Amino acid sequence: MIEIDGGLGEGGGQILRTALSLSCLFQRPFRIFNIRKGRKKPGLMPQHLTSVRAARLISDAEVRGDNIGATELVFSPGDVKAGDFFFDKATVILKGGTHVPFSPSYDYIAKVFSPFLERVGIKIELGIESYGFYPKGGGKIRVETFPAEDIKPLKISERGKILRIRGISSVGNLPLSIADRQRSAVIGKIRSEIKDIEYPVEIEAVNVPTPGQGTSVNLLAESENSIAGFTALGKRGKSAEAVGEEAAMEFIEYYYTEAALDKYLPDQLVIYLSMSKEESIFTTSCITQHLMTNLWVISLFHNFNYSVDGAIGKPGTVRIGTV
Repeated sequence: MIEIDGGLGEGGGQILRTALSLSCLFQRPFRIFNIRKGRKKPGLMPQHLTSVRAARLISDAEVRGDNIGATELVFSPGDVKAGDFFFDKATVILKGGTHVPFSPSYDYIAKVFSPFLERVGIKIELGIESYGFYPKGGGKIRVETFPAEDIKPLKISERGKILRIRGISSVGNLPLSIADRQRSAVIGKIRSEIKDIEYPVEIEAVNVPTPGQGTSVNLLAESENSIAGFTALGKRGKSAEAVGEEAAMEFIEYYYTEAALDKYLPDQLVIYLSMSKEESIFTTSCITQHLMTNLWVISLFHNFNYSVDGAIGKPGTVRIGTV
């Protein structure tokens, strides 16, 4: 039985999600305590409980402690089975949604994470029917996964030239003029901070379906060797200009590091790269605590080598290899 202190690192829900995935994959039971100790409301929230129940369903696992607010959980998986599954998204959407703070947006998953998965040999297909802005939620997405034979390594030390910036400035049940203002703020900020831009900046203002209200800006920086994503969300009292400039500044900070990957992608990719038979190496604009915590959790379930060259909060280089 693997013992995991869920309060280590940033003490968030990622520790639990990674543990559930690897437990099912390697059929190794675990006990996790101090679940989400680093959060204002510790313990299992509805979105985490949905992940637990989904993992239990596909692996016929025995579970103890799967209750809202629980700070300890025991998960013992059986054989993972294929099939079509339906999970009630209501609790996940109401608490998480598709475009909310402290989580990757649907656009990021579809346009950055998914292409990188395909790059290493993993195919998923995504579609969105409804956006879920905080606090109303109500988002609905479709995800299809396909079997992967071998995980390819990721070797991307240099970003190369930026080819173009594109993105979407979206509003849901709000005037399109807000999206236009966000768009103008993005373009204005980028052009004021980066002189002599030689690539296009193309931002589309759109209305999106949602049961609530909300706004977002989702940017993509396409370079010779990489794709990076940046998101900013609107909220009451936050001007459209502030939303646009926030997204622009995330890109600008990434741009000046000259790193290949943005700061959000590494901790999501390393779980897959750790299972490749070849060494991976990549640069990132920021070594995050999320990345370090995820590497530690992965190491509890199977043997692999890794090294991180760089301080937390600074650009760095990550190497992932087999034992």
